[in-house]
Amino acid sequence: MHNILIRPLLTEKMTAIQESQNKYGFVVNIDSNKIEIAKAIKKKFNVNVVSVNTIKYKGKTKTQFTKKGRFSGKTPQYKKAIVTVKEGQKIDIFGEV
Repeated sequence: MHNILIRPLLTEKMTAIQESQNKYGFVVNIDSNKIEIAKAIKKKFNVNVVSVNTIKYKGKTKTQFTKKGRFSGKTPQYKKAIVTVKEGQKIDIFGEV
């Protein structure tokens, strides 16, 4: 089985959504589906998942000009999951830091 959860999303917008709507964001494996994501969240954090919304981001092409010439590259593609947890439950992302 492949690693489904890669890392949590820690941005100002996600922090505001966590506090007001009880939703949490994660960067997940691009091949995983909503059912696998919900099972992974339930297993890792021991919470009940109400819904999962996923968004796929395509990689962008970037060009850099230097003294030696022009370099072209591509940013990696990734998948983001917004997970809604049952009312009254919370996910402790930082654990015991």
